Amino acid sequence: MNNTNSYDYLIIGAGIIGLAIAKTLVEKYPKKKIFIIEKENQVACHSSGRNSGVLHAGFYYTSNSLKAKFTRDGNIEMTQFCLENNLKINRCEKVVIANNEDELKTLEELYHRGIANGVDVELISEDELTIKFPNVKTFKRALYSKNTSTVDPVEISLFLHKQLENKGIEFSFNERYITNLGNNTIRTTKHQKIHAKKIINCAGLYADKIAKDFGFSQDYTIIPFKGLYLKYTKTDKPINTNIYPVPNLKNPFLGVHYTITVDGTIKIGPTAIPVFWREGYKGLKNFNLSEFFEISMYELKLFATNAFNFRTLAYEEMKKYYKSYFISLALKMTKKIDKNAFNEWSKPGIRAQLLNTKTLELLQDFVVESDNNSVHVLNAVSPAFTSSFPFARWVVENHLE
Repeated sequence: MNNTNSYDYLIIGAGIIGLAIAKTLVEKYPKKKIFIIEKENQVACHSSGRNSGVLHAGFYYTSNSLKAKFTRDGNIEMTQFCLENNLKINRCEKVVIANNEDELKTLEELYHRGIANGVDVELISEDELTIKFPNVKTFKRALYSKNTSTVDPVEISLFLHKQLENKGIEFSFNERYITNLGNNTIRTTKHQKIHAKKIINCAGLYADKIAKDFGFSQDYTIIPFKGLYLKYTKTDKPINTNIYPVPNLKNPFLGVHYTITVDGTIKIGPTAIPVFWREGYKGLKNFNLSEFFEISMYELKLFATNAFNFRTLAYEEMKKYYKSYFISLALKMTKKIDKNAFNEWSKPGIRAQLLNTKTLELLQDFVVESDNNSVHVLNAVSPAFTSSFPFARWVVENHLE
């Protein structure tokens, strides 16, 4: 096809962010022509469909961050969306537990952040924790979040896809972005040329690459981290809530924790293992030599400078490939659970984590760059699924109008 197809909005990527931005646009501008291209054969094939499914409450983030407001509001909106559309949701709640006095200080910091963010959180005693969740153990106190839930991210994404198609939005799957031709026109693998008044880059793992074609992401690159979960396969239910350790607030990872999925399955994880190409899910599948050299170069820099304590992080994460060590991290948070029942790996995910190449810092908040012609969502990591609806509105209001 040699003709140029023209649209008002072209969205690259059909993960939850691309779908949520399309939802916002079609609600606001129902007569505009919107086209979404996706390199896979369905929506939510990468991070959006491989995350934990947790609807976070919003107490991890400082009150001046985008994540703080979007997570709090997104939790409410996504919960309502699931209830209104008969989509599965498990109101399983959550506790964050401490192991020592130092972690109690971080626990209190999380509590104060939650209160500042308008989130319903409580600091409860060890005795109160035992009454609520008998099999969970902590040191003196725990943080309790009653508004944390789990959902099925794939179910929600598929529902959104159908809903958007019914509203006239066009989708093209198995269509990959190739290059920017200028004049707000791109070349893809299927349509020779696509022109749009606004191009919106929601390409996740490849968002930085596409952004560079438009003159953006000059100081950023994606560093991939692999997340693995282990499922509990016995039929008994030794725990009935999500259990998290106190995190290291200097990096964006929350540590190995228990998640109760939407269907009641217990799983532990995730890891945050540095990998050397963007779709390094398993073995050498999807190996990309140029990505390997580029990402390895940055990871060697991080290792050499020990930026954000990368050496320790990498060492600790690589140890989690040993199943016994991985399981031992979870066992610290419960009183009694069969360690031999954690024996089924779930589908791995890759976290598309943005790195500032000048400062060698991992970006912890959302990052979006734009001009009058294009918008590039460069950092939309956890809790992006929870935050997707209010974040999408913010992108439309601040970068598309």
